[in-house]
Amino acid sequence: MAYLSMGESHRRITEFLNRFSDAVSYQNAVSFKSLFALSSNSHFLLSLADALSLFNDANRLINQNENFSQFADIIVPLFRSLQHYKQSNFVEAYNAFEKTANAFVQEFRNWESAWALEALFVIVYEIRVLAEKGKGAKRVGALYVTCQLFKIYFKLGTVHLCRSVIRSIETARIFDFEEFPKRDKVTYMYYTGRLEVFNENFPSADYKLSYALKHCNPQHEANIRMILKYLIPVKLSIGILPNHRLLEKYNLLEYGNIVQALKRGDPRLLRCALQDHEDWFLRSGVYLVLEKIELQVYQRLVKKIYIIQKQRDPARAHQVKLEVIVKALKWLDIDMDVDEVECIMAILIYKNLVKGYFAHKSKVAVLSKQDPFPKLNGKPVNS
Repeated sequence: MAYLSMGESHRRITEFLNRFSDAVSYQNAVSFKSLFALSSNSHFLLSLADALSLFNDANRLINQNENFSQFADIIVPLFRSLQHYKQSNFVEAYNAFEKTANAFVQEFRNWESAWALEALFVIVYEIRVLAEKGKGAKRVGALYVTCQLFKIYFKLGTVHLCRSVIRSIETARIFDFEEFPKRDKVTYMYYTGRLEVFNENFPSADYKLSYALKHCNPQHEANIRMILKYLIPVKLSIGILPNHRLLEKYNLLEYGNIVQALKRGDPRLLRCALQDHEDWFLRSGVYLVLEKIELQVYQRLVKKIYIIQKQRDPARAHQVKLEVIVKALKWLDIDMDVDEVECIMAILIYKNLVKGYFAHKSKVAVLSKQDPFPKLNGKPVNS
């Protein structure tokens, strides 16, 4: 440790506190993020660590000035972490820095703008670096900080920023996901599942949201409802329908008529359901997912026609006249001509929702005699 006088130590600590206060007051993102970059080994931070080791009354300096004291929950453990880092005591450095990170996240959520986002990135990076250096049991706290970041990004509508955070967790070899606390695992899977819904990666969304549901505390019904709010449309997209009791129990009746539309093969009911709750579906970010269910509804309509024909004339059940589909749609108050129906049938065949081919001249869809309506088997229609 370089020799420092008591006066010089006092000056360096005060300089850091002033830089911190000024960075917040003037929203100076560049200056602010540098104050958290322990692993940068900057001369300013290393000399501050020396000053803190000599001057034992830094807490008094923080608490006697309102500009500093309001950020004491961030600065005090940061000072402690810096001292441990300088001494290569990385486990204790991590423990202290985790407290700084948690306090910072809470403060950041209260600020009106995202000016300190770069500092947030630095903090997440340092959490990972310290975890890699310390490899202590407390390293699992990194997932808690990650989940807090997710909450902020979703609240700000900047979900694309989650990618770098996810990369930090999923590429760090020191982490065994099952070592993390159950609460944090559920939260992580919930938010990453929502991201997969956003990216229309439904099989992955199904896995992650199902994991969150399975491990969620059954006493926390509000959390279960939040998970189901996104898991239900994902399940619908891969052909799995929830029962009405589930929708009632968790107050998710907005999905009720969508489920009924799928069961009945009623495109009109689907459209009405989407219109009736359009704002809610849009705010939730699931509207586009539900809109794509329309092809499944048409598949079920054709299947109902096929079943009726099979009861009347089994030998000719696989020959479905397009005009019959037109009449069925008209009965549902949907006006379509034969050409429009032919287009829909072509899409159903292309998407492998219906097996068969067209007899174009006679305007008949000839369905396969074996498994004419393949199940999705966990795969979304658009795959």
